Amino acid sequence: MSVQNNATNTFPVPAIGVGGIVFNDKRQVLMIQRNQPPAMGLWSVPGGKLEAGESLVDTCKREIKEETGLDVAVKNIVAVVERRIEGFHYVVIDFLAHLVGDENALPLAQSDVAEAKWIGLENIVEYPLVDGLAEIIMRAYRLRGSDQLAGLHDADATGTDYILPAADFTE
Repeated sequence: MSVQNNATNTFPVPAIGVGGIVFNDKRQVLMIQRNQPPAMGLWSVPGGKLEAGESLVDTCKREIKEETGLDVAVKNIVAVVERRIEGFHYVVIDFLAHLVGDENALPLAQSDVAEAKWIGLENIVEYPLVDGLAEIIMRAYRLRGSDQLAGLHDADATGTDYILPAADFTE
């Protein structure tokens, strides 16, 4: 569906996307190669479009499971990005997520991805990535190992309200 804003420009209706950034204990990040537009052929973190009535957290879990076969626990929000490319307009919310079960489980490409695998952080620059993703992954990795609260956290454990931790506020 598109929206006409004047006689010459047609813009796509914005959609909400969710991504899950998952690391294992070998300094590797879970990545998928997209086989559909937008960004077909590029590497990204698993994720996809929010469905009507679905929570952001449930979308993140579902998309990672559908694309890689892995189960995760979703943690804090580490990035919000807007992408307007190839006739698509997405606002993407990236979560830090942790594997449930085996830290070194092997992903299997499923659903709408060409390939799914663990990629070493030192090798990430060798892959054609979705714009801006390398920096988000590296920042998320630093948060993963930190004892401090960072990013936006689930305020009341409902999965609906994410705010800065109280520790981020100083008077």
